[in-house]
Amino acid sequence: MTLNVEIFTRNMEIDEAIRDYVSKRAARLDRYLPELDTARLDLAYLKSARSANDRYVAQITVRGGRALLRTEERADNIRSAFDSALEKLERQIDRYKGKHRRGRGDGRSAAEVVPVPQEEVEETPVIARRKTFSLIPMNEAEALEQMKLLGHDNFFIFYNVETNAINVLYRRRDGTYGLIEPTIG
Repeated sequence: MTLNVEIFTRNMEIDEAIRDYVSKRAARLDRYLPELDTARLDLAYLKSARSANDRYVAQITVRGGRALLRTEERADNIRSAFDSALEKLERQIDRYKGKHRRGRGDGRSAAEVVPVPQEEVEETPVIARRKTFSLIPMNEAEALEQMKLLGHDNFFIFYNVETNAINVLYRRRDGTYGLIEPTIG
């Protein structure tokens, strides 16, 4: 059975060379997992990406049987974004095959393998790492500037001099910023 490859683009036009390249490489995915029916390739150019290295986006979604796998990668050109997404998808397919095809292999049922719990013991999560750092008092505008200078893309913790409290400044998915002002309550 051949894999049906659908290519969709957004904010960009691709030439025949790239179209052939991505469709041929994606069509080989059914070698890894024969039950795959369709592969959807979404190729996009984002003008407002945070970094020039993240302008081209390649998203690959494959479906077939009970499998539904999706990957997305970003790069400075469409070929490298697609290649990275394809490599990531191949690793996902390997994990999927391992989970669904390999069992314990010893022929015992799950009831025989799983021990019967005698009493439930709450396990506390292990803290793998602790970090300490000093907070410099600043206002929200200074915190935003410091966050950009340090290259912290996700969040920044600071002591807000205007409210005399510890705040968390974070970047939202739409590119705006949010501020968390914790209270004890």
